Amino acid sequence: MDVRDSLIDSVRAVLTRLGVTPDPGVVQVERPSNPDHGDWSTNAALATAKAAGRNPRELATALAGALTTEPPPHVTAVEVAGPGFVNFRLAHTWLHDLLADVVTAGVDGWGRFTTGHDQPIIVEFVSANPTGPLHAGHGRGACFGDSVARLLERCGHPVSREFYVNDRGAQMRLFADSLAALAAGADAPEAGYHGAYVADWATEMPSGADPVEWGRERALADQRAVLESLGIGFDAWFSERSMVESGAVEDTLADLQWAGATYEDDGALWLRSSDHGDDKDRVLVKSDGEYTYLLPDVAYHRDKFARAPRLVNVWGADHHGYVARVHAAMAALGHQPADLEVAITQMVGLRRAGEEVRLSKRTGEMIELREVVAEVGADAARFTYLLQSVDSSQVFDLDLVASQINENPVFYVQYAHARIHSIVSRAAEVGIERVPLAAADISLLVHHRELALLRTLHELPDIVRWACRERAPHQVTTWVRELAALFHGFYHDCRVIGEGIDDALTQARLWLVEATRIGLAVALDLLGVGAPTEMWRQEEDDR
Repeated sequence: MDVRDSLIDSVRAVLTRLGVTPDPGVVQVERPSNPDHGDWSTNAALATAKAAGRNPRELATALAGALTTEPPPHVTAVEVAGPGFVNFRLAHTWLHDLLADVVTAGVDGWGRFTTGHDQPIIVEFVSANPTGPLHAGHGRGACFGDSVARLLERCGHPVSREFYVNDRGAQMRLFADSLAALAAGADAPEAGYHGAYVADWATEMPSGADPVEWGRERALADQRAVLESLGIGFDAWFSERSMVESGAVEDTLADLQWAGATYEDDGALWLRSSDHGDDKDRVLVKSDGEYTYLLPDVAYHRDKFARAPRLVNVWGADHHGYVARVHAAMAALGHQPADLEVAITQMVGLRRAGEEVRLSKRTGEMIELREVVAEVGADAARFTYLLQSVDSSQVFDLDLVASQINENPVFYVQYAHARIHSIVSRAAEVGIERVPLAAADISLLVHHRELALLRTLHELPDIVRWACRERAPHQVTTWVRELAALFHGFYHDCRVIGEGIDDALTQARLWLVEATRIGLAVALDLLGVGAPTEMWRQEEDDR
């Protein structure tokens, strides 16, 4: 049992003996923000005193006294602090037991959760129009969506990754007209696409090819290739056009009308979206009979709900105002708002040579995602896109990331992983074989650097749960940077192999190194970043 769960059970049992019956979930045990206050702390007395008619400080004192008399495993001291907090000080044995838990679970198991009741989830992300290459701004949503899917999978959810192909409408016609004009030696339409890639692709287009069909496939092939270079793949590329042709849009419209969610006005058909929280009603079918963008999107979400009970959409900042109307339409069809999550990725400000780089496909003023990957590498690109919450705007300085790649955070983390392999390789070179864990004296791990690594490794399951629940991969990025920093500190202060190091201590530290490797590998995998075993920098000395 995890040490925190053990403490919670002990606190609940003592409160019950003291005549206090806490509601489920009331008893919480957390790590104090100030380590001087102990290893763990609970506010159980504060949370239950009022309902029990007790003074919080008095209840905390009684609770601490009982826990001191019959201490939970590993507990060496129980103290009352402030108005009624109870702090626990633990022997290092809880961290030594943790090390065994980490290495036993391994990369596949540490921080993985399966309840047996996790629902399938469709994660839709990127979903760019097939009218050109993906630009650098798309990279943020792509890396975020894939990492969210990885987190969901680690927390036990069957996940399907989906790309919605917006392959109908005015933009597709403009793109096709631009290709056709340039292929014929004319200028693209004024409202068309003018990027250099359009001219390049026009020279590739075979004579007699349908510019709509050929352009669609050329754009999709380009988008697939750059996403694959980032390690991102999709289980489905869902065509809007094929959905319209299948009659799914008409079926959806019929469902909405049957539900009484539509009405006619000025020759158009409207959705009563204001009945479900939208700020106004929305047009579904224009007076000329043409569908608005909303109706096929509603049909698409209806189709997704037929395949999975929960949906996660990753949309760009320009879709912020679109969320309420889609929620309203799905509510009209009987779906709960909680079943459709929409994550909005804020803008990426791209800079080169100190100047802002614009990201317009149509004018050609853009940096392709392919260029970013080529300049900084897939790992650095993914890690950089995931450094901060997608709720905040981001500045991606291409020159900085490319020219100072050795100082890039991803290098610092990957180097920690490579250093671990260099230690293991050095041990093999000098004839040291790691003994089985049961034969190693883990109790020798008492240096503050060693204990800090173990405390941080204990946090990973909580980080995975939190990052999954909040759709916040940047929490993993923050955690793994901290673990890497702690390992580099350990590397400099705690020699693993060499003269003056006791064989027993070497064995214990080799197991600590292995546990750290597992933590790094799990986090990097959740971010979609590689865990290299070798890097170009030479080791300073034998460790």
